[in-house]
Amino acid sequence: MTSPVDEAPKKAPEIKEKPERKETVWSKQERESCKEKYGCEIIIDDGTLEDVSVRHVPTDACIVKYLFEDKVRLDLTRGTRGGIFDMYYDRFKKGALQSINFGNGTIKPNLWNYQTAPSKKKKRKA
Repeated sequence: MTSPVDEAPKKAPEIKEKPERKETVWSKQERESCKEKYGCEIIIDDGTLEDVSVRHVPTDACIVKYLFEDKVRLDLTRGTRGGIFDMYYDRFKKGALQSINFGNGTIKPNLWNYQTAPSKKKKRKA
């Protein structure tokens, strides 16, 4: 027979999983010091291939492939190739750095994070 209209079958409550919190390879202090010491900027840290293949980054950004804790990781980093090599070699030592390739950025480097100056109010002549 059929169940009465009042008693609709109950659905199990949906359990929402919390997104995994990634443990970052680079600390905030290391990110800041690499700007001063090597002239490099880490844009994306430990991302997937889709994360680092974005187009809204500068054209001088490089995709860096390296080994850390027996896992291949990808970073999107700005800077000269020599500076990027020095930074990763000093941090992870010999054998960890696998490749430094060009990124897919389309923004001119001098316009990256460019903010216009606030407009000043014009004084009216009396």
